[in-house]
Amino acid sequence: MQRFNLIISSSRFREEEAQDEIMDLLEMFGDQDSESEITEIKGIIVAQTALDPFLVVDKLKELVASEPWQVRHVLRVLPIEAVVPTDIDSIKGATKELAAKIGSDDTFRITVEKRHSPFASIDVINAIAGGIGSKVDLEDPDWVVLVEIIGVQTGISVIEPDQIFSSVVEKRGE
Repeated sequence: MQRFNLIISSSRFREEEAQDEIMDLLEMFGDQDSESEITEIKGIIVAQTALDPFLVVDKLKELVASEPWQVRHVLRVLPIEAVVPTDIDSIKGATKELAAKIGSDDTFRITVEKRHSPFASIDVINAIAGGIGSKVDLEDPDWVVLVEIIGVQTGISVIEPDQIFSSVVEKRGE
């Protein structure tokens, strides 16, 4: 899938159930035309929704708070703002553009999750960190620069720490 704005994780060998579940949930939220694909990486599904991906995360959190049994196979959902080819220059350019929303007094952390990638995480971090003029806070940042490398494509977002859906955390009520 060339374009996606959600990365969904599931348990290994439960990708089909998670894919069906996320498609049903997106339809319940009002998106009749979403698409998804199970990637070659175990436990990872990508989806393209017409909805704002941040709204999807919010709706999932609300749903799990009121009806936790509705989400059984989807473990985590990451909103994605940009998809670029997996090369350092493309990642650096997209990250710099998205990081413009980080204020000069804000703090940030870079999180790199890589799958089927020749790059070391530290190389990606070093390439993009210099383009962000704010302070780093690894423990409690205002913003997370999320770099999700999935083979030849990379999804990037600059999000607040609570803009990720995790069913494990949500169901425990933390």
